[in-house]
Amino acid sequence: MKRPLQALLLLLSGLGLLHATLVTDDYLRYVKQGMHPLLVASGALLLVLGTAEAWSLWRPRAQDARQADADTADTDADTGAGTAPDGHGHGPGHDHSTPPRVAWLLLLPALSLLFYAPPAIGAYTASRETPKAVTVTDQDDFDPLPKTSPLPITLTDFTRRVQQDQDRAIDGRTVEMTGFVTPDKGTSAGGGGDSGDDGTTTTWYLTRAIFSCCAADAQFVKVRVHGTPPPPADTWVTLTGTWHSSGTLGTSSAEAAVDADTVKEVPRPPNAYADALTPTR
Repeated sequence: MKRPLQALLLLLSGLGLLHATLVTDDYLRYVKQGMHPLLVASGALLLVLGTAEAWSLWRPRAQDARQADADTADTDADTGAGTAPDGHGHGPGHDHSTPPRVAWLLLLPALSLLFYAPPAIGAYTASRETPKAVTVTDQDDFDPLPKTSPLPITLTDFTRRVQQDQDRAIDGRTVEMTGFVTPDKGTSAGGGGDSGDDGTTTTWYLTRAIFSCCAADAQFVKVRVHGTPPPPADTWVTLTGTWHSSGTLGTSSAEAAVDADTVKEVPRPPNAYADALTPTR
């Protein structure tokens, strides 16, 4: 790859990383928030390297030029004006190489960070993945639930309470959860879901994506929602409701599902890729 292209690639990559981390929060679509300092440092390093490479190409090189002229004069004296056997006058060291065209494709990822960041993981991927299994919790580890109503709770904690809490503390409690909307592919394909008067399905999933490191290892936790038509896919909502009776509460046969009372559209939270309570302002 030619040096000018190398410098351009370094500069664009550095600018793209800094734009995604300092100007916007696009980096959160691909990695956890804890990676932010490393990404900023990487972007700054790439920018410095690209600037240094560009400077080395553009700085005055009078001394090098004079030395090159002297070497050429010596070569001309020894080889008869440097004429190549084919008579075209190309002296030794003449460079005809060009970078392969495919090398220009390396610019696309850098340009995408600057001008069009790929969309975040959402309902399309979640609808094709099985829900993340919750960890087994000993009964003694379940703390008493606060008396707050509605009770703010994560999707993981709600699922754990429904399927593992033998005290059934979640029974009859109005909970509040936040996530994005994922269509229920089972019911939309003719499965056994609730239907409205017009025959449309009224079950869908409230979903959160969880990153262990980055988007490549994303897992999803889902709670099925009954009793209200689904908002558009990928819409972030906060809902209130009570456990939808299905199976035996406190056992693995219980379904992680709610009968929704209210559904309110909300902005995407800053901790979108963690199953955590939405920070209050």
